[in-house]
Amino acid sequence: MSEYDVLCIGNAIVDIISRCEESFLVEHRIIKGAMNLVDADRATFLYDKMGPAVETSGGSAANTAAGLAGFGGRAAYLGKVADDMLGEVFRHDIRAQGVAFDTPSLNGFPPTARCMIFVTPDGERSMNTYLGASTQLGPVDVDEEKARAAKVTYFEGYLWDPPQAKEAILRCASIAHAAGREVSMTLSDPFCVDRYRDEFLELMRTGKVDIVFANEQEVKSLYQTASLEAAVEAYRADCRLGVVTMGAKGSVIVRGGETVHVEPLAVERVVDTTGAGDLYAAGFLFGYTQGFDLGRSGRLGSLAAGLVIQQIGPRLQASLKDAAIQAGLL
Repeated sequence: MSEYDVLCIGNAIVDIISRCEESFLVEHRIIKGAMNLVDADRATFLYDKMGPAVETSGGSAANTAAGLAGFGGRAAYLGKVADDMLGEVFRHDIRAQGVAFDTPSLNGFPPTARCMIFVTPDGERSMNTYLGASTQLGPVDVDEEKARAAKVTYFEGYLWDPPQAKEAILRCASIAHAAGREVSMTLSDPFCVDRYRDEFLELMRTGKVDIVFANEQEVKSLYQTASLEAAVEAYRADCRLGVVTMGAKGSVIVRGGETVHVEPLAVERVVDTTGAGDLYAAGFLFGYTQGFDLGRSGRLGSLAAGLVIQQIGPRLQASLKDAAIQAGLL
């Protein structure tokens, strides 16, 4: 039996989440609904302008790891924080979620990454991220034992920006495949896809990545088409297993000639979309690593995503495992 179901690799970021009005975004030149990279000065400025906020361990892959642990899965995390106050916030919080996190802290500059997330009344989140110490993750930080022991190694496309982090991911992927394991990624963001389209396609087409997660905008950006149907067919041809999330339209999963459509969870009111894709990946990967079929795995993803968008932030207060049992999925 594997020691872990999923090893998640990502930018280790402390999420600082606050509500705001649309006018705040306009006044401070924040691109709505996107992940905006900022420098240390801009991060300080926006933090000073924020209203009351909640601070938790975050970053896309960390959200997925925490969600997977919430289902009762065995999750591990690889990411870099600094030896500072926010680094301790991250380390304590991710471990409190039941995730194994042992990456050594960085001594000195830069400080721990942080993301100021502004949530508007429509539930849309606009992220302003200072990557800080998270960019210092490198091959030396790879835990070979965890890479061999995890059924699936999963990484976020956001982490493709720092060159040494890219090397760490490729090393983990090589170790995982050599051990007969699988590798998965999320495309993360349409802007991320625009930066690395050719490299992401190469990862898929050469089999360095087995399972790919994307939302509707990301998969269309990947194939530079306005047609979702055309994008999905290209996706089917390029990756062994592909998942496309489509918000209120549910999701579609393709594997070879197989196509599975998954309905979304019925939601009365969207409060905050932060972490929706991350939690979908958590539910899907939990089901997949337990040997469930694609439909059941997708329904677990929809359940987690539907629950998280009804609250502020990506950390569910209710038990995902209990919710899955109640829904008849476990």
